[in-house]
Amino acid sequence: MKFALLAFATSLVASTLVAGAPRVVRVHPSDIKPRRTGGTRFKVSQIHNANFRQHGKGPRALAKVYNKFNIELPSDLADVLQTILTELGLGDFLTEKIPGSGSTGGGSGNAGPPFANQTDDQGEVSATPQLFDVEYLEPVQIGTPPQTLMLNFDTGSSDLWVFSSQTPSNQQNGQKLYDIESSTTAQRLDNHTWSITYGDGSSSAGNVFLDTVSVGGITVSKQAIESATTVSDSFTRDTASSGLLGLAFDSINQVRPTKQKTFISNALDSLELPLFTANLKKGKPGNYNFGFIDPTEFTGDLSFVDVDSSNGFWQFEASGFSLPAANSTGGSNSTAAPGVAVSLPHTAIADTGTTLMILPAAIAEAYYARVAGAQNNTQNGGWVFPCNAALPALTLHIGTYRAVVPGELIKYAPADTDSFETATSCFGGIQTMQGVPFAIYGDIFLKAQFTVFDFDGPKLGFAPKPL
Repeated sequence: MKFALLAFATSLVASTLVAGAPRVVRVHPSDIKPRRTGGTRFKVSQIHNANFRQHGKGPRALAKVYNKFNIELPSDLADVLQTILTELGLGDFLTEKIPGSGSTGGGSGNAGPPFANQTDDQGEVSATPQLFDVEYLEPVQIGTPPQTLMLNFDTGSSDLWVFSSQTPSNQQNGQKLYDIESSTTAQRLDNHTWSITYGDGSSSAGNVFLDTVSVGGITVSKQAIESATTVSDSFTRDTASSGLLGLAFDSINQVRPTKQKTFISNALDSLELPLFTANLKKGKPGNYNFGFIDPTEFTGDLSFVDVDSSNGFWQFEASGFSLPAANSTGGSNSTAAPGVAVSLPHTAIADTGTTLMILPAAIAEAYYARVAGAQNNTQNGGWVFPCNAALPALTLHIGTYRAVVPGELIKYAPADTDSFETATSCFGGIQTMQGVPFAIYGDIFLKAQFTVFDFDGPKLGFAPKPL
């Protein structure tokens, strides 16, 4: 792999953890030079949703992972989810999708998005996160004149699909629609359709149009936009989101008969650098940057690892893990006394569209063995622990790079009440799941690590964040 963009002041660092471990290249921020002088760079900022409902946040986040990767829900998790949704007044949500779950009834939708969205003249874009802090929504302009829709940026998929004027009214729930007829630049891509099937048996599908799409400071003409003519309930219920903008690779685009290029793929040649970065945070706004790397958002060098894009994901190889030494006080942010490194090679993807960390069972079991009272509880749909338990940091090994995930991030959600102040049981940000062929380093990981998604290679870059 060539790193044409970078003038290295450092050398290749070979991993010594295990044979065949991924090589890591350490790069000082000052050695990253623009590829295209005068190219575009822009920032997409997030706005934290202070009005999200905590109820069932943990199991719902885990269920969304199964749904996203088209894996059938385990029966115990499905039962937990059914109970949660009934308590939320959405009791019919699963009835058409799980055999024996009952007859279809009528449920109520969620409240609309609580924040306005604006783009300023500096190319900075405000963004509204979705209910439960699971997804972060960004304003995207589509058509001529531009129509602003709130979409989810997702590095685990490659489709730009939206609610539109073709979406049946009974599958809408207050979402902002892409009005095809009102855009003078909309063109139907004849004989092309798209369809995505989810793990609960539902699907979204529709037609394909070419139109102008703008995000921040970059505009793409004749971008493929997938117009929904049928939408699964999981999306209809989410009134804040009008669809999804995928940031993975073109090969997993779902348009047929000819796959279409993603927005980021079309925009690369206009960017100062062919990359974007994710700087997600816990409990306060984070941001995406496109076309540049902001050295104030991380500390030290960036550690780059090769990406295998053959499956369409930001896929990389991890080497193992370590926990603080057993005699360490090991508070939630403890990184002292790292203990013994455990070699456990595994394939992983970096996915902004997944909230939790989905890890090999051996890592999850080793971690929760260090948490007093932790158990993999079918009544809660996953790993839970006493909320007052001391949570050690988990260090994940990516070649020679050590990615520390503080314990405070692994305390993900209250499990037995709707508030951390009153809860006695908490749902873990580290979970396992059956049927997925790779680990998923989702937002729990990405909130701990500054991450560069670089199409030159391709490669991923990781660095610690300022304390």
